[in-house]
Amino acid sequence: MKTIIASAIARFRPGIAPTLVVLVLLPLMVGLGFWQLARGHEKQLLVDRYAERRVADPISGAQLGDMADPAFHRVRLRGQFDGEHSVLLDNRMRDGRAGVELLQPFHDQASGLWLLLNRGWLPWPDRRTPPVFTTPEPPVNLDAWVYVAPGETFQLQADPATRQWPRLLTALHPAALWAELGRSGFAYELRAEPGPGTYDTTWAVVAMGPEKHLGYAVQWFAMALALLALYLYLGWHNKKEKSHGSGHESTQHV
Repeated sequence: MKTIIASAIARFRPGIAPTLVVLVLLPLMVGLGFWQLARGHEKQLLVDRYAERRVADPISGAQLGDMADPAFHRVRLRGQFDGEHSVLLDNRMRDGRAGVELLQPFHDQASGLWLLLNRGWLPWPDRRTPPVFTTPEPPVNLDAWVYVAPGETFQLQADPATRQWPRLLTALHPAALWAELGRSGFAYELRAEPGPGTYDTTWAVVAMGPEKHLGYAVQWFAMALALLALYLYLGWHNKKEKSHGSGHESTQHV
C-alpha cells in the first residue's frame, strides 16, 4: 500500500500556478461554506425564538423596560403617537412595489416610556409626491413586538442640511432619535401588529431564511470539491502527457 501511495505521489505533477490557485481558493471556499452554515444556525435560532414568543401573552410597557432579552416579545400598549417627529425608512420593497416604513415616537401611558413604533409599510409609487399618511390624535390601544435586528444596524444618515420632518432615512437606530429629541426611550424598534393607526404590518423576521444559507453552504462546498477534483485530475493528466511526450522524443532520437 505504501508503495502504491508513493508511486501515485511521484506521478502527481500539477504545476506551480494551479497549486497556488488551489492554496488560495480552496480554504476560502470551505471557510465561506462553514460561515454560511453558522449564519443559517443563527437565523434558525432567531426564527425559533420568534415563533415561541409570538404565541405568548403580551407583556406591558412597564415590564418591557426591565427585560434583559426583550427580542420578539409581544407588548400591549396604550398611548399617543408623536406625529411631529415621523421617520420614513426608504427603499422598502413589498411584492415588487417601492415604499417606505413609517416610524413614530409613541408615549406609553402606563409606563411613561417612549417607544419607537413602526406603524407599517405604505407604498410610494411616485417620488415627485411625498408619501401620504395620517396620525391618530387620541390615545390608542395597540399590540406590537420588539424587533432586534441580527447584527449591528448599518446606518445611513440623512443630509445634515435637511432637518425637516418627516425625515427620510435609509436606516435609523432608536438611540440616535432619542438623543436628538432629548428623550429617554427604549433601545429597540417595535413593530406594530394589525390595529388602529397601522398600515401593512406583514413583517419578515429575517431577510434571508436559514434554508437559503444552507443552500449557499452546499454551493460553496460543491465548488471546493470541484476545484480539488480538477486539481487532482490536472496533476496526473499533465504527468501522463509529459511521459508520452518524452517517450516520443526518445523514439525520434533513436
